[in-house]
Amino acid sequence: MAVQDFTVLSMRAIQNIFRPPHYFDDVITQMDRIGFGSLPIVILTGFFTGAVLALQMSNTLSTFGETSITGQLVMLSLVRELGPVLTSLMVAGRNSSGIASELGSMKVSEQIDAMRALGTDPGRKLVTPRLLATVIMLPMLTIVSDFMGLLGGFATSLFMLRLNPQQYWQSAINALEFEDMFQGLIKPFIFAFIVALVGCHYGLRTRGGTEGVGRSTTQAVVAASVMILISDFFITKLLLVTLE
Repeated sequence: MAVQDFTVLSMRAIQNIFRPPHYFDDVITQMDRIGFGSLPIVILTGFFTGAVLALQMSNTLSTFGETSITGQLVMLSLVRELGPVLTSLMVAGRNSSGIASELGSMKVSEQIDAMRALGTDPGRKLVTPRLLATVIMLPMLTIVSDFMGLLGGFATSLFMLRLNPQQYWQSAINALEFEDMFQGLIKPFIFAFIVALVGCHYGLRTRGGTEGVGRSTTQAVVAASVMILISDFFITKLLLVTLE
């Protein structure tokens, strides 16, 4: 039943994108909350992920005398995999829970029932703006995270590994190909659907007062994180077969 409800909610949310009325003000508000609100945690996550990657890889590469390709490995690891997945997990932890909590509070206080009584469709007013905002902002956050990761790797290479700065950036830029960028940007679009719709799904199913709101919040974070990791495997497998 839960899978059926989630599927129906997802289909209606996608259909509502193409049908009026559109609540553009709500979309802008959600873009600010989801995008700019997540920026500090995404910057920190990206920077230190890149720094640790450079540190770990340099140990292995120094065995073969190939520390000059540290930038290349940091770039490919971030753009293909770690950037999209870690950014999506951070955004899921912050925003799936926030969406579930907000909609859950509206549900238990009967604001959503009042909205229906006044002739407003909660799906159009609450779900679709959050979905649109997440789909727009998550790829942008991923690009920011990738760039900060490269900076983190550069800082480690420069101050701890004493590598040539030009060699680091040249190695990183030369390694990047169209397939890597396509793979790194298609994933956040799909993960955005999971982050937004899972949060809305658990928020709208909330029962049992404030205790139920807390339960929905926890379930939304766990479900979104697990779905991101599972879908990442299948998307990666599909892309590897398609792009070969």
